[in-house]
Amino acid sequence: MAIEGPLKELGIHDVFQLLDLSRKTGVLRVTSDLRNNEGKVWFENGSVLFAQLHSNPHPLGELLVKAGKITEADLQRARDMQKQGDKRLIGEILIDISAISEKELDRQVRFQTEEVIFEMMGWQEGHFSFVEGHGEPVPADATTHIRTEALLMEGARRIDEWSRINRKIPHTGVVPAFAASGETKEGELDLLPEEWEVLAAIDGERDLRSVARFLSRSEFDVAKILFGLESAGVLTIVQPKAVAPTQPDRSPQDPSTYIDPVQIAVSMRDFDRARSLAEEGLASHPHSAVLHMLLARVFRAQREYTQAEDYCRRALRLDSMLTDAHRLIGDVLGLQGRFTDAVEWWERWLRIQDVVPDPHPDTPEVRKAVQAAQLLHNQLKASHG
Repeated sequence: MAIEGPLKELGIHDVFQLLDLSRKTGVLRVTSDLRNNEGKVWFENGSVLFAQLHSNPHPLGELLVKAGKITEADLQRARDMQKQGDKRLIGEILIDISAISEKELDRQVRFQTEEVIFEMMGWQEGHFSFVEGHGEPVPADATTHIRTEALLMEGARRIDEWSRINRKIPHTGVVPAFAASGETKEGELDLLPEEWEVLAAIDGERDLRSVARFLSRSEFDVAKILFGLESAGVLTIVQPKAVAPTQPDRSPQDPSTYIDPVQIAVSMRDFDRARSLAEEGLASHPHSAVLHMLLARVFRAQREYTQAEDYCRRALRLDSMLTDAHRLIGDVLGLQGRFTDAVEWWERWLRIQDVVPDPHPDTPEVRKAVQAAQLLHNQLKASHG
């Protein structure tokens, strides 16, 4: 049995809850055109076995090296054993040669799976599809079962906590730096080991995202620690340095860092904040088609359809291959009752889907929208003689 649809109609939390309650076994695929990313989650009887993102397809061995749990020499030794005929999984070999304990291996696999799911839970746009059964083999790295209910509770808690953290850390492109000596609050600091670890990774140049990558920790955990250290007066949170005139190809931060904060603000119906963040991004990246589309989506959520249309057109002038803009223009025109214009844009989008190797899952729904709009237009035209 296949279950699919757009996330704007059935949120990712609802999808996970549905699969949990119905004890489904199969593969959930979630795509985001805005992020140009795709995630997959393997379920067994409603529990999560494994998850991976297209943007982070690293094998288990590489992740363990990155996290500092094994050495490059350990990984190479295990790979050499496989080349010599050892049929065991890389994790099993690493345990056998005492490079890592079974408990630590399971913990790392679980951590990576959870972080993928928590990132996907922040996606407010895109499309999901679930295919039931064992049609797609479970990756060899899958070694654990995670209760979906626990993931949902933690995901909701993180979204709630992000709304508090965002007051001081609006996005993952901010740069933590040590506070001047006179700014530190009085009193002895009693820091936890993970706080010392984060402090040791701060050099005044790494942004939050880079610190998290350097420590092999989640961006959420690092943001939470930085929030506490900033509140204690140990650190200051600053915006990235402006681009130097001699380096025009470098930007203060990746435009994609604005996507999640804006989407979270929209999901909480904090449209003023969502609009402010999107406009902040455009101020730094005026030629970013992605940020123009992001602001268009904010206006659409606010039902300011004329503004949404305008920013879609701006995005297309910057990137004519941004196919999602064709779809969104059609949507906002249809919502304004401009059915003839809406059909024109939807059909442009559909023509693109006809020639791409992997058409968007919403294609059938858009075809239905075209037929409905044409029918309604003809009926209105007939009624007015």
